[in-house]
Amino acid sequence: QVHLVESGGGLVEAGGSLRLSCVASGRTDSTYTMGWFRQAPGKEREFVGGITRSGDATVYADSVKGRFTISRDNAKNTVYLQMNSLKPEDTAFYYCAATPYRLPRSKNLYNYWGQGTQVTVSS
Repeated sequence: QVHLVESGGGLVEAGGSLRLSCVASGRTDSTYTMGWFRQAPGKEREFVGGITRSGDATVYADSVKGRFTISRDNAKNTVYLQMNSLKPEDTAFYYCAATPYRLPRSKNLYNYWGQGTQVTVSS
């Protein structure tokens, strides 16, 4: 089992920044990719980005490319989502997730999920 806990969400004005954290515990050696997803009210959960275990590769959704950056500190079992130039359409509940696969974009391939953290961007 892998336990994931997100933090760092909040309310920010458009153009501002936030950094989300996701701390993993348990059988973290069973995971290869850590991903971030988001879900806005009435919408499907969508892929934001992912990072490999070693941090040697990342992938991002087109909607956040150039604004969001994923990094990780394996010594702290923590993955980060740095969000810059935030827009009102970035408002959503953000989740981190873990998968044994390499950088999948489908939520169906992630088998561990955190409880999520709310990000609200005001215009």
